[in-house]
Amino acid sequence: MATLLRVPEVATGSTSAVLTEWLVAENARFAVGDPLAVLETDKAAVEVEAEVDAVLLRALVPGGANVQAGTPIAVLGSEAEAGDIENVLADLGVGPPGPKPERVFASPLARKLLKEAGMTPDQVTGSGPGGRIVRRDVDKAIAEPAPAAALVSTSEDVPLTRMRQAIARKLTESTREIPHFHVRRTARIDALLALREQLNEVSPAKISVNDLVVRAVGVAHTQVPDANVIWTGDGMTRYSTVDVGVAVASSRGLVTPVVRGVERSSPSVISRRIKELAQEADAGRLRQPDLEGGTITVSNLGMYGVDEFSAIINPPQSMILAVGAGKPAPVVVDGEIRVQTQMTLTVSVDHRAIDGALAAQWLAAVVTALEEPLRLLA
Repeated sequence: MATLLRVPEVATGSTSAVLTEWLVAENARFAVGDPLAVLETDKAAVEVEAEVDAVLLRALVPGGANVQAGTPIAVLGSEAEAGDIENVLADLGVGPPGPKPERVFASPLARKLLKEAGMTPDQVTGSGPGGRIVRRDVDKAIAEPAPAAALVSTSEDVPLTRMRQAIARKLTESTREIPHFHVRRTARIDALLALREQLNEVSPAKISVNDLVVRAVGVAHTQVPDANVIWTGDGMTRYSTVDVGVAVASSRGLVTPVVRGVERSSPSVISRRIKELAQEADAGRLRQPDLEGGTITVSNLGMYGVDEFSAIINPPQSMILAVGAGKPAPVVVDGEIRVQTQMTLTVSVDHRAIDGALAAQWLAAVVTALEEPLRLLA
């Protein structure tokens, strides 16, 4: 019997979202667990998964539409019901649909390759089932010479996604309402790099420098617990566990999922959890609880060759640690000039919750943990 697919509130994490695209064509069969559509909320893009084996008889909402939690977005049923769709719609109390916009379907890999190439699905002819765009179609389109008209410099208005609107709103709020100040230190990380190499010889999960920085934040918060706080307006809340947000530039946008219990986690556990969260972000499967909590975020641009930068605090957190690239530099040691690998750390701090001396003490604990990296294994 045909049923209505409704927007699940657990998927939106709020009362509304944008249905950015359908992943299944009309009259296509799908199985339990298959992704049917992508919903974009204020914080993440999530996939709506099938709860039954069925056929997508009719999409009631086009891609790009705003939808409320509980809104019917599709009719699901059997292949036998596909030939009597108008009566099925009437039985379900769904009015006649408006004009159906043309939708182009593409595999997840094809969508990723198109985005990287700066192309859109309507520029490619699909050769997969039902005209679905697959990787070979994208490779062929990229290899073809661009038409002369495409070489003319043009501009276009790019509509804001819900996620980009949320990022803009939160960061504007942060710069307007949070009195930021910044503390900067340089850490010598040769010993850290040597330890990382040794750990990766035995660790099942390859550990990055960023994983070790997150672990160092856990050590510093344990040694300086007064920094593990957030400002609440009427006072402050101090936490007994160290939960750290990690900035992830996913294929769907910037998100900051939170790693829990960093103070009691080994570097390999932290590394594995960050990789899991990054994969969930790329797949649009982050849950709302994954994005909430914590008192600090680590944002690392070192892999892009950035020497140093200052980041904006992610409310309601009280700090964000900006991590630059580790680079060889001359350093005076015991009166002699030596070349050592140095990494610049800049912490942005909410002055309402944390004073300058406390921030300096906390950053010193981070630097010590990185320069004496056996502390990260304690």
